[in-house]
Amino acid sequence: MASKKVLGLTAATAALVLGLTACGNGGGEDGGGDGGGEEFTYGILYPQSGNLAFLGPPQITAAEYAISEINDAGGILGTEVPDIVEGDEAGDNAQANQAANNLVADEVNAVIGAAASGMTQATYDTITGANIVQCSGSNTSAALSDIDDNGYYFRTAPSDSLSAVVMARKIVEAGHQSVGLVARGDDYGAGYAENLQTELEALGAEVVANETYDPEATTFDSVVGGITNEEPDAVALIAFEEGAQVIAQMLEGGIEGEQLFITDGLNDPELGATVNESDPDAINGVTGVAPSADNPEFSEGLSEFNPELEVTQFAPQVYDCVTSIALAAEAAGSVEAADYVAELPNVTRPEGTECTTFAECRDLLADGEEINYQGVSGNIDFDDNGDPTAATFEIFAFGDDGHEILAYEEHSLND
Repeated sequence: MASKKVLGLTAATAALVLGLTACGNGGGEDGGGDGGGEEFTYGILYPQSGNLAFLGPPQITAAEYAISEINDAGGILGTEVPDIVEGDEAGDNAQANQAANNLVADEVNAVIGAAASGMTQATYDTITGANIVQCSGSNTSAALSDIDDNGYYFRTAPSDSLSAVVMARKIVEAGHQSVGLVARGDDYGAGYAENLQTELEALGAEVVANETYDPEATTFDSVVGGITNEEPDAVALIAFEEGAQVIAQMLEGGIEGEQLFITDGLNDPELGATVNESDPDAINGVTGVAPSADNPEFSEGLSEFNPELEVTQFAPQVYDCVTSIALAAEAAGSVEAADYVAELPNVTRPEGTECTTFAECRDLLADGEEINYQGVSGNIDFDDNGDPTAATFEIFAFGDDGHEILAYEEHSLND
């Protein structure tokens, strides 16, 4: 499809004439001006319940942390950002869409989330169809690159088309040439598995089995049997929390921990206890790949902001969604999405002056400079689909010391 992210003047003007379905706090009467002292209100759609609830705390914490730093610097367009409006995606399409409708009714100026790619698939039409910018820090489904979002959907997490390349390289680098794939039977699982198989075969490995499963299933005997019967020397599991049961059954079926490679949906320090409460070390040797950030300063600041936070996965990317949107509003001089959406790619483009904080970048904009916001998750550089073109990945593993990060690696689509 044609480039989605550069809105034409006609489209933007038409959106304003129609008054927008969601015009932001204050009714949007000053749209296109200096903000008129209007508040910029963020909504967030994240898993407060459901099988990805463990990702909820880092999502809301990162968003609140970003807003606190924006407010410490004087707010957006000189006005303090109010408390974020929350909605629960809950791992359920209907409930997620109802939460999205509530955020639209609350006339938020931007929505952070959803966390899960499937929940974004269920809600983006509601949100972007209302001409509200939506930015997810954790959506990775490759299918989201080409959605009909009217140019209003962005993400700071890399597409699975890039994650799968990194995973395939890790498998082959470990010496494996015969690989079995097991994936959730949804857009996330199917897209990741397709890209992973393509890259594995390009690297000379053979995919001897490619199994999918119903995430709502209570047993995975047929899937595990389909893998073990082919006797692969490595197995890649593309799953969320339910994958713990798949791992348990594969270990019982004779697959060793050293043969298992997992994705970000299972990047949980407590995975061993979830798989086998009486023997958490049963997963020792399991290796994983997840989008991440090599930024100790951010990690320390986030920990100080919320000392009780245990899981930080995708927190940097969520922080970058909030901050890049704030900078786009500053660049446009407006809280209205129809005004600032075209600035989102611009504030991250390499042609601008590099800057790393909201305050620094805002001041450069005030001086008339173009900026290149360098996110806490790394370089973003939104492309015409609203995707980041580069990302940092963590290679993690489980061993005698539990969950540990082996390395951080930067990869781009041009590698």
